Amino acid sequence: MPIIIAHILEGRPKELKAALIRNITEAVVSTLDVQADQVRVIINEMQKDQYGIGGRTAEEMGR
Repeated sequence: MPIIIAHILEGRPKELKAALIRNITEAVVSTLDVQADQVRVIINEMQKDQYGIGGRTAEEMGR
């Protein structure tokens, strides 16, 4: 059973997260030759002040 973990910044709408889950599942099914119900997708949303890029938080960078 493949388990895929996606780390993303907070703030995206539920519809986009659902689309991400669908698209990741489709990619895993076609690549690993497994059934969709065998695929698990976990989305971890990070707060923008808890993710850094080049010494600055994503929040500071306006992301």
